[in-house]
Amino acid sequence: MSQLLPNAVAQRATDIQTDLANWKSIVSPYQKPSARSAAWQVFNTVVPFLLLWAAMYFVYPYTLLGTLAIGIVASFFLVRVFIIQHDCGHYSFLASRRQSDWVGWACSFLSTIPYTYWSRVHAFHHGHVGQLEHRDVGDINFLTVEEYRARTPFGRLRYRIFRSGFVIAFMAPLLYITVMCRIPKVWYEGWTGVHKKLHLNNLAIFVVYAALGYVLGWERFLVIQGSTVLGFSIIAFWFFYVQHQHEDTYMRWTSNWTYLQAAIQGATLYDLPRVFHWLTGDIGYHHIHHLSSRIPNYNLERCARENPLLQKYVTKVTFTESLPMINNKLWDEEGKRMITFAQYNAL
Repeated sequence: MSQLLPNAVAQRATDIQTDLANWKSIVSPYQKPSARSAAWQVFNTVVPFLLLWAAMYFVYPYTLLGTLAIGIVASFFLVRVFIIQHDCGHYSFLASRRQSDWVGWACSFLSTIPYTYWSRVHAFHHGHVGQLEHRDVGDINFLTVEEYRARTPFGRLRYRIFRSGFVIAFMAPLLYITVMCRIPKVWYEGWTGVHKKLHLNNLAIFVVYAALGYVLGWERFLVIQGSTVLGFSIIAFWFFYVQHQHEDTYMRWTSNWTYLQAAIQGATLYDLPRVFHWLTGDIGYHHIHHLSSRIPNYNLERCARENPLLQKYVTKVTFTESLPMINNKLWDEEGKRMITFAQYNAL
């Protein structure tokens, strides 16, 4: 991806605002939940996941490698389970908010991600994505060039370790699922009830897992569920990284921020083979999801296919093209792009 010149950046912003001025009327027809589509997705997601989990259980005594191989497939189905939970948190999956909460809560026992707390943090992310003041809530944190430059040598080293490929790809997902989803790190006025639900959700998951470990055997249960959840968290974390930290993403201070540009420029269209779009609940159409989180995942692909204008200005990347994005480390406010440390050294 080549760097856009300042005039081109400004022109692109103008074109987006002009061509997509009626974006609300474009996405509106796709916002209606379908009980039939939702029920079918629950069936074709949860049932295969449980069958794969059972296969891992019965294969485990004979081959650990075979168990882990099945676990890779199960991890993708767990991503799909989580997308159902995610949509329930947006109240887009089902028309009934009460039913959405029950389904989302049930999914949390499989994903281990607490339903209400995560949904509230994620809603904040949707309302503030691309705002530099709020980059540490619901996003993978980063520094601007000037912030990095102002750090001490030790501070720079800490940041380099945090933003290293190994940490972002493997350690951060593990810490997120085991630590960040267990403690109320994000706290806003009126969130006392949200934090209580977080603790109740964590306690309920602990009780269910303790019972399963006791009945099925601790070693077997922890290997099977642990490897599946870890695989799921790595996949989900990578998707989130690619969707928001590509080179030409959108980051502004709130005074210069617009919702439309944050959705179209700040999110990618992850161009994957159809089977992987299906396994990940079409969350690769992330620009459309950020335009309207009320569109259920089972309508995202159709919305994109029937409205090619929505893809005119979005950054479209394949899996191969996304891999170098792991080197994006700093936000260059002057160039309006994410840059690598090598590019930083050349400034």
